[in-house]
Amino acid sequence: MSIAPLAAVPSAHRAAPVFRGRIGPDARSGHYAVPHRYRLHLSTACPDGLRLAVGHSVLGLETCCPVTLLPAVPDRPDGGHTALRPLYRASAHHYTGPALGPVLGDDWSGRIVSTHAPDILRDLDRFRQDGRACLYPAGLESVVEAVERMCAEGIGEAAQRAGRAGSGPDEQAAALETLLDTLGRLERGLGSGEYLVGDRLTAADIGLWVSLVQLDTVHRCHLDASAVHRIAGHRALWAFARRLAARPEFGHHLDLDGIARRHHGRCQGLEAAGAAVQILDWAGHAADGSDASRR
Repeated sequence: MSIAPLAAVPSAHRAAPVFRGRIGPDARSGHYAVPHRYRLHLSTACPDGLRLAVGHSVLGLETCCPVTLLPAVPDRPDGGHTALRPLYRASAHHYTGPALGPVLGDDWSGRIVSTHAPDILRDLDRFRQDGRACLYPAGLESVVEAVERMCAEGIGEAAQRAGRAGSGPDEQAAALETLLDTLGRLERGLGSGEYLVGDRLTAADIGLWVSLVQLDTVHRCHLDASAVHRIAGHRALWAFARRLAARPEFGHHLDLDGIARRHHGRCQGLEAAGAAVQILDWAGHAADGSDASRR
């Protein structure tokens, strides 16, 4: 595995630098998979943070790699988190930008390993406990990654464009068709099975679930009711989302109030009629899963 040096990589998508250190297979890597060395800093109100929190639970890493939860709404005027500033300052000389999550930190050095969520999830897979699902199964990595791209581009980005204030009607209609086409392709890929790739849970399922959470709790607020009804028509996908929400590894991390506060704090769009058409009762399904796990 190629290990990138601990250095800030410029990104066009965020004001803070992206750190791209990787965890390797042994001590020669610098950062290697050893229990109790690393710590995740994340907010489950953020889609990247929610994805990592779910993956962390699925892999059973609660004691191996602890998690520090960040508030849903950052507490600094620059949009960063005060709690993360020591890590950023130790990792980037004279750093003055916002300290953003999620972060995989190295408790031994007090520095950042990575702020790149896709890399972090792949590296956490090295720590999985015995008997736990492999999130990126050998031979299926490219399929899992293709689903992750579909979720990011065909659901997340397309839904944003479809509901963006100031976009022309043609642009919004094209984005909505991209979104619906992606949902249809994923629903056909799910078929009658329980999971998207193979017969076990993978990172593809986690990515799709988080995308559906965002679609129903954030993006539908900027879509018209007709569009939301068309989205809700993909019944197998929403049954999939409901089923996973009832699993403690998923539903336990749902912070619906935090997602709403983060959305209202960041969003500059206009609310549309779709805001009143909730597709799933996320809180209810998560509570059902918690009740079942206690019985």
